[in-house]
Amino acid sequence: MNDYSQYAKLSPFELKDELIKLASGKENRTMLNAGRGNPNFMATLPRRAFFQLGLFAASESELSYSYMQQGIGGLPNIEGIEGRFERFTSEHRDLEGVRFLSRSLSYVRDQLGLSASQFLHEMVEGILGCNYPVPPRMLSISEKIVCQYLVKEMVGGSLTAGQVDVFAVEGGTAAMTYIFDTLKQNGLVKHGDKVAIGMPVFTPYIEIPQLDEYGLVEVVINADPANGWQYPDEELEKLRDPDIKVFFCINPSNPPSVKVDDRSLDKIADIVSNDRPDLIILTDDVYGTFADDFRSLFAACPRNTILVYSFSKYFGATGWRLGVVATHQGNVLDDMLASLSTDKQEQLERRYSSIIPDVSKLKFIDRLVADSRTVALNHTAGLSTPQQVQMVLFSLFALMDEHDTYKAALKKVIRQREKALYRELGIELEKNPNEVDYYTLLDLEEIAEKLYGGDFANWVKTKFTTNELLFRIADETGIVLLPGRGFGTQHPSGRASLANLNEYEYTAIGHALRALADEYYTAFKKETEH
Repeated sequence: MNDYSQYAKLSPFELKDELIKLASGKENRTMLNAGRGNPNFMATLPRRAFFQLGLFAASESELSYSYMQQGIGGLPNIEGIEGRFERFTSEHRDLEGVRFLSRSLSYVRDQLGLSASQFLHEMVEGILGCNYPVPPRMLSISEKIVCQYLVKEMVGGSLTAGQVDVFAVEGGTAAMTYIFDTLKQNGLVKHGDKVAIGMPVFTPYIEIPQLDEYGLVEVVINADPANGWQYPDEELEKLRDPDIKVFFCINPSNPPSVKVDDRSLDKIADIVSNDRPDLIILTDDVYGTFADDFRSLFAACPRNTILVYSFSKYFGATGWRLGVVATHQGNVLDDMLASLSTDKQEQLERRYSSIIPDVSKLKFIDRLVADSRTVALNHTAGLSTPQQVQMVLFSLFALMDEHDTYKAALKKVIRQREKALYRELGIELEKNPNEVDYYTLLDLEEIAEKLYGGDFANWVKTKFTTNELLFRIADETGIVLLPGRGFGTQHPSGRASLANLNEYEYTAIGHALRALADEYYTAFKKETEH
């Protein structure tokens, strides 16, 4: 019998590599990697628009002035750009991407009330990548459009786009890195401070506060699987502790894939309002667009919340590295900066004085921008402009989809996959109205009990450690699942993504897991009969 104890301390993502080696090590067997969160679907229309816009932009560059040498152009000219764009869209109106660009221009002008010429010029110059990102936090019109998208998907009617500041970053993980660094640099969190973490959570968010450079003390806020993976009141009550400086979570959660319900949102808002007006909340809402009627903590506690959102999962754009950090324009972070000690403010004056005459007026979100380039290179900060253009086109694609046709299609895809898996496993799928279904958490003990009763479940629990069981699944079936314990769950479980394989493959996973359970049950009966 193989000894898998050597892998006990590996994070789920390091463990994944070992599981893949084992699952793919046998001939004439297909490995099914259900541990991978990268979706196998994507939004194609805004990508078609991106490439067509690039062709128009290249012609604009060549039009601005030309050399004898072919292939050299200049900076695009805003004068007359609308007319030239209308000719381009008329000449290529049979192309889907061009029709989308034409509708986008109308939407930006007529629905958002923004300048069509300025929008076109920003998009053309942006896709050419011929200038530094100016402003470095985010291109001006691009920020307004992305704000509209965030308000639509994350907030609803409680805020307007004009109340939100956005920093475009290289994906959600970059956002987290920048935020923790700026919180530390500005004295908003210090070594030994407490940080509350909503569990389960994406593993790196458990590991970041433990790093030597932060040295934060973690306070666990456990979601209860018996209560649909919601935070019980007694867990949320921990947030009343004034020593807790930051509360952060993923909403909807990873891996249970459940959104925080209105009761919990209201409870947190009540705690902030009555006891913890100084609490900093950090929410990663990457899966929010897969939820029904989603409401972010940013909507419930806008002054206290830093919103992180990535375009990676919903638009199938993990390789683009597109994310944003959003804050309310009247936020508690800026209030806390203003109330720092004189010594700390003098220190920060030295840190940021090269980029602004009066450092006291530098907002937290703009300090993020500066810190992302170690301050001295602030003038070259910011997400590349072609990336910002694709982000804008994704945002417009969702904003113009009045009936959420794309969203409904994705929800149907992942939920059909989930049904296929559980149908073959032989377990009735119990639906939670707050489930998002991007992942499913296979509670191994619960599955054993539902299939063959409590005695069998206890036998499995005592016979195998969770990691050993996952290694056995990989070895004997070729299926890769990530360990739920690595994300902070309290029960032995495996995380299966419902986003990265096709329906027939989830059928095969359910069938293979059931066959393995049947084999173990046969072994259990033999052992207990003697």
